[in-house]
Amino acid sequence: MSPPPTAVVKGGARPQVSHRKHDAEGIERVYVWDLVVRLTHWFIMLAVFILAITGIYIGKPYLIPAGPPDQMSVMGTMRVVHFYAAIVFTLCVLARILWMFVGSYYARWHQFVPMSPRRRRDVFGMLKFYSLVSKEPPLNVGHNPLAGMTYLAVFSIYMILIVTGLALYSVSATGYMESFQFLLPILGGAQMARWIHHIAMWFLLGFVAHHIWSAILVSRVEGMGLIDSLFSGYKFLPRSWRNRDK
Repeated sequence: MSPPPTAVVKGGARPQVSHRKHDAEGIERVYVWDLVVRLTHWFIMLAVFILAITGIYIGKPYLIPAGPPDQMSVMGTMRVVHFYAAIVFTLCVLARILWMFVGSYYARWHQFVPMSPRRRRDVFGMLKFYSLVSKEPPLNVGHNPLAGMTYLAVFSIYMILIVTGLALYSVSATGYMESFQFLLPILGGAQMARWIHHIAMWFLLGFVAHHIWSAILVSRVEGMGLIDSLFSGYKFLPRSWRNRDK
């Protein structure tokens, strides 16, 4: 599968990048991340932090204010915030999964599964880079193949959190949310669902820490505006980029 022949390429200020042999011909501004990819990325990130903070409190309350309980309910507030953040999180995850099949070229599923021989080779190239064996990462326009494979695991964690969260909420829910109680025996009961939910959250937070570190590292070494592209959608790429994702 090759990138679209009419990829959006616009002019604009050319940043100064470190001289390397593959950018000797110059660079160009290329639209890589579409609006849906960027919005779901940032909304998921925000929701994860809110869910982690409120979830830790729900699991082990660390702030109990003085006063009549009918006037001040920190636990009630935390649960409400957690619930609405979970709605945003779930909708964004489902939207991003759908966008893997109907979205723009660099948002699609083939960016997560290394189908071509070149992308399979680049998995090992990225491993060498992250382990500091190689000084430069392989050039990839969209997700590098190792990151793409990692994101598949992350989306699996997302789904575990969503399923266990629905199961836990159904315990005390009324109305249509009670219908998710069928998940409880499948997960081994409420206590096991709570344990899985808790462990999955810590795995996700560990990934977030590594994700931030690796994004800063790759952005500095590549000099292609990786972090900037998460806001603007544009990367600054060498002119040889057009044939990289064939």
